Amino acid sequence: MMHLFINASAASAGGGLTYIRNVVPHLATRSDTCTTILLAPDLRCEFEETKSLRLLEFPGSSYGSFRRTWHEQRLVPQLIRQTGADILLSVGNFATLRSPVPQVLLSRNALYVSNDFSRDLIARRHLRLYLDTKIRSRLAKYSIAKADCTIAPSESFARELRHWKGCPIRALHHGFDRAQFFSATKPDYALVRLLERRSNALRILFVSHYNYYRNFETLFRALPLIRRLIGRDVQLVLTCKLEGTPGGYRTVKAAALARDLGVESNLLQLGPVAYNQLQHVYRASDIYVTPAYTETFAHPLVEAMACGLPIVASDLPVHREICRDAALYFGRFSPHELAHRIAQLATSQDLSTNLSQKGDVRSRDFSWAHHVDEILNIARGLLAARDGISGIAHPEVCIGLEDRERSKAV
Repeated sequence: MMHLFINASAASAGGGLTYIRNVVPHLATRSDTCTTILLAPDLRCEFEETKSLRLLEFPGSSYGSFRRTWHEQRLVPQLIRQTGADILLSVGNFATLRSPVPQVLLSRNALYVSNDFSRDLIARRHLRLYLDTKIRSRLAKYSIAKADCTIAPSESFARELRHWKGCPIRALHHGFDRAQFFSATKPDYALVRLLERRSNALRILFVSHYNYYRNFETLFRALPLIRRLIGRDVQLVLTCKLEGTPGGYRTVKAAALARDLGVESNLLQLGPVAYNQLQHVYRASDIYVTPAYTETFAHPLVEAMACGLPIVASDLPVHREICRDAALYFGRFSPHELAHRIAQLATSQDLSTNLSQKGDVRSRDFSWAHHVDEILNIARGLLAARDGISGIAHPEVCIGLEDRERSKAV
C-alpha cells in the first residue's frame, strides 16, 4: 500500500481551502492508499480520521511568514520519516526543499507570473506586497525545479509555467463534487433573510474574498452602465466585505470608488459564506460574473455552471478553457464591454437559457474522484521511476489535457 504525505499547512483560504475540503473525503475512503495530511489547526477539526487517513496539526500556523516557512521546511521532512510515507504532495505552491521522498508539487498561484498584478501593485503603491510577491515568486520558481513533478490546475496555466520556468508541467483540472456541493438542502435562516429580494433589481453574483487581481474596480465601474442599458436597478452580491485589509489587501480605495460612483447601495456584502451554503447564493442570483485579470482555475465558475447560472467572464485563456461556450467574455479592464455582455443576458431569456444549459453539461466534466485517481497514478509513476520499475510512464512525459482531448478526437 502506498503511503501519501500531504503538506496542506498553508491551505487557509480560497482555492487551497476548496482543494483540501474536496480531496480529503475521497482519500479517506481509499483502500489502496494510506494518507497523512498536515493541516492548520482550524481546518483539522473539519475532518475525521479513518483507517486510511491520519490528520496532523501544523504547530506553526500563528507564526509570521518567514518563521512559518522556516519551521515548515524543517518539520515536514521529519514527519515524513516518522510516518514512513513514500511520497510527498505539496499543495501550497512551495516545495519542501529537502524532501526525503519523491515530491509532487501543486502550483496554482497565478500572481507569481502575472505582469498585470505587478503593475497593479506599483500603481497602488503597495510596494511591500510587491516585494513580498517577488520573493515568493523566486521561491515558487525554485520549488518547481526541486519537485519531481509539478501539476497546474489548467492547461492554460501550465503553458504559462512552462514558458516561465522552461520545464515540463503536467496539467490536471481540479474537480467538482455535485453530491457534496448540493448536500445542504436547507439554507441557513440568516442567509435567507439577507438574500430576500426587495425590488426587481437584476442580481449579479461574484464569489470571491477581496484581493486586487479579482479586479473589483472594473466591476464597480460597470454597474452604472448596466443600469442605464437595462433600464432597471442592479444588485451586486459579494461573498466578502469591503473593510479592513483581508489577506494584506487594502479595501479603502475600492470602497471609496463604490461611494464615488453612487453604487454603494447596490452592493450586498454577505461576507464569507459556508461552502455548503453557497448553492443557495448562486440560485438566488440571475447572472454570475468574474472580472479577474489573472487566474489558474476558478472553482466558482464550475459551481455557477452546476447551479444553472449564465456567466460573464473576463476574456482569459483559463476562463475559456473552463467554460468554453457556456459564457460570454469581455476585455478584462473594460467596464463598458462588461456592461454590454451583462445587458445581453439581462434582455435575452433565450441566450440566458442557452448558456445555462451548456454550463450544466460542462460542469459535469469536472470530477474530484477523477482528480484524486490521477494524483495517485502520478505518485505511483514517480515511485516506479525511482525504483526502476518498467512499464509505468513517468508523469513528466504523460500527455496534457489538450493532447488527451486531441487524441480522443482522432
